[in-house]
Amino acid sequence: MPALALLRLLPRVYLSRRPSRSVISAMSSRALDYLVIGGGSGGLASARRAAELGARAAVVESGRLGGTCVNVGCVPKKIMWNTAVHAEYLHDHADYGFPTSDVKFHWKTIKEKRDAYVSRLNDIYQNNLDKAHIELIRGQAVFTSDPEPTLEVNGQKYTAPHILIATGGRPCIPADSTIPGSSLGISSDGFFELEELPKHSVIVGAGYIAVELAGILAALGSKTLLLIRKDKVLRTFDSMISTNCTEELMNSGIDVRTYSQVRSVTKSAGGLELSVICSPPGRKPTFSTIQDVDCLLWAIGRDPNTEGLHLDRLGLQLDEGGHIVVDEFQNTSRKGIYAVGDVCGKALLTPVAIAAGRRLAHRLFESKADSKLDYSNIPTAVFSHPPIGTVGLTEEEAVQQLGKGNVKTYTTSFTPMYHAVTKRKSKCVMKLVCAGIEEKVVGLHMQGLGCDEMLQGFAVAVKMGATKADFDNTVAIHPTSAEELVTLR
Repeated sequence: MPALALLRLLPRVYLSRRPSRSVISAMSSRALDYLVIGGGSGGLASARRAAELGARAAVVESGRLGGTCVNVGCVPKKIMWNTAVHAEYLHDHADYGFPTSDVKFHWKTIKEKRDAYVSRLNDIYQNNLDKAHIELIRGQAVFTSDPEPTLEVNGQKYTAPHILIATGGRPCIPADSTIPGSSLGISSDGFFELEELPKHSVIVGAGYIAVELAGILAALGSKTLLLIRKDKVLRTFDSMISTNCTEELMNSGIDVRTYSQVRSVTKSAGGLELSVICSPPGRKPTFSTIQDVDCLLWAIGRDPNTEGLHLDRLGLQLDEGGHIVVDEFQNTSRKGIYAVGDVCGKALLTPVAIAAGRRLAHRLFESKADSKLDYSNIPTAVFSHPPIGTVGLTEEEAVQQLGKGNVKTYTTSFTPMYHAVTKRKSKCVMKLVCAGIEEKVVGLHMQGLGCDEMLQGFAVAVKMGATKADFDNTVAIHPTSAEELVTLR
C-alpha cells in the first residue's frame, strides 16, 4: 500500500501531533494525551476509544474496575432479578403440568456464582486496558492547585491536555442527625453484601432501585414492606406506568405504605424497630411502629462522587445537587476538563455514559467537531415484576410541551397469553403517545412480560421518527404481546 494511502487510514488529528512509537517509548509514563478519572462504564469506554484513535490514555481508579454497573448495579442486579423470575415461575409449574414438591432456595449459591461472575468481569476490564496499552493508575485522584489542571495520586502528579471526570455516583443514606438510627440501614450497595435472604425487609424509596430490589426480595420469600412518600412509585414515569407498577407491587404481596416516612430507627431484640409517620393529604398524621426488621434498605437517591476531588481548585460549575454542569458536548466550565455519566446527574444509565464517553473521544481525537450524544429518546428498562420498557415523552410531558390538542394516545391493557392457564396473573399495559396531524410516535410506555426485551427494536423506530401509520403498516407477530403495539386503535 502506498505510504500516502496508509497515512489516510490513521486518525486525522494525531497525524501532525502524535509522536512516533520510538519517541513514545522514551517518554515519561505521565506524558499523556488523555487522563480519565474513574474506571466505570463511561470512563473506560472513553479511554479505550481514545486509545483506538491513537491517544495515549490513562485511567485513575481506586476501586474495582467496572464502576457501579458491574459491581453493585446493573449486572449483579439483573442476576438477582433472573433468580427472582425463577421463583415466580415455580409458582406456575403445576399449572403447566409440572407439579413440584417443596423447592428450597439457597441464597449462598447464587451469591457465590454472582460474585464470581462479577470478578471475572473485573479481570476482563483489566485485560482490555492492557490490550489497549492504557495505563491504570491505582489510587484516589485529587486536583492540585497548580496553574494547569493537574492530578495527584499517591503523591505523584499527572496532567494531560484533556482530562475526563467520570467518577459516577453513590447511594444516599439519611444522616443520623436527620433520622436517628438511619445508619443502621443499608443502601443498594449493601444489598449485594447480604450473606442470606432477610426474613423481613423494609425498603424506603419509590424510584426504580427501590421497586427492583423490593420485587427481588419479595419474590425470593422475604416479607417485604415498601415505604413511599407519595401515593405511587416511579412518579417521573408516565402516569399509566406509575399506577400499574404500584398495583403490581401490591398484587405481588408487597406491603406498600403510601405517604409514609421513617422517623427513627432503633435496635431491638428481634432486629430493627422503625418509627413511621403516615401523612396523607388533608388528613391527620398517624404514627406506627414496624418491628423485627432484618433488613432496612434505603433507596432514596444517589449523590455524585465528587467529594475529595477538590473540584473547587478548578472552579468548576456545579448544580445544587453537586453534579458537574456540562454542555451538550460534555465540556465543563473549565477548558480541557470534561465530564460524563452519573456525575453529571442526567440520564443515569450505563449505556448513556458509554455512548457519551465514546463520542467525546471521537470529538477530541478524531477531529469530529460535532460528535456528541443526543439525549432525546433514550430507552429505559426497569426490572420490576413484570418489567417495564419506556422511551420518549410521557403523556404528561407531551401535553406540556406540545399542547393537549396536539397529543393523542393509544392504550391497551390485557393479560398475556402466558397467564392464560396460571393462577398467578399479571397485566400488560401499553401506551403510544402521538403528536400532530401525522401522529408521530413521541413516546412509548409498557409494563408486562417481555417488555424489557421488546423495547429495543421499538426504540429504534421512535428514534427514527416513526408515525402511528408506520406502526399500523407493520405486520403483527402472533401470538405475542408485542403485536399489540402495531394493532392499537
